[in-house]
Amino acid sequence: MKLEKYENLHETFPVVLFLTLAGGFQDAYSYHMRGNVFANAQTGNIVLLFKNIVDFNLSEMIKYLVPLFAFVLGVYIASRYEDYHKLNKLKWRQIILIFEIIFMIVVSFVPSSHNNIANAILSFVCAMQVYSFKKIYGLNFATTMCIGNLRSATENLAKYHITNDDKYLSASKKYYAVILIFGIGAGFGYYFSNIFGLNSILIAALSLCVALFIMFFG
Repeated sequence: MKLEKYENLHETFPVVLFLTLAGGFQDAYSYHMRGNVFANAQTGNIVLLFKNIVDFNLSEMIKYLVPLFAFVLGVYIASRYEDYHKLNKLKWRQIILIFEIIFMIVVSFVPSSHNNIANAILSFVCAMQVYSFKKIYGLNFATTMCIGNLRSATENLAKYHITNDDKYLSASKKYYAVILIFGIGAGFGYYFSNIFGLNSILIAALSLCVALFIMFFG
């Protein structure tokens, strides 16, 4: 994909690349290493939650309720944090990324016997990322999930075929690229989880460090 200059650095493709790689990695890590729970894909957690409600399986219900509540809390706090730090010289999105990196490092030390805690932390920071990074070159998108991106990619592709307006084709390519990157991140998450176990989340943290570096010095 052609890299474009853009006034909001956090919306540029290089930043989105590493954020999305981390997003896919986190979902694969949490599902593969933390008890089949999704850090990002809360739709999947809701489906599994209500399956266990039907089965009257209390322990499994709690396992899926925890990341859901943590995700809601993460979005709420990120929203309040944005409002509070509007005048801060260090932009609030960079602070969010710093918190996310720190929390991921913490998760790497959480044993598998406390997966609920690890999943709560991951869902919390993923929610903060979802809220904080919502655009690529002015287009609405998500770095931690795919369904909205897939809808937007296909909608813009259809509009291109209707109008022959290249702006829709460009938008569609961006969305499909983000989906592909997310999938690659998920593949990395599965692969490296098999090698490094619980500590593999540090690779996602490293990806966020690269995004943070670009935002400071790009």
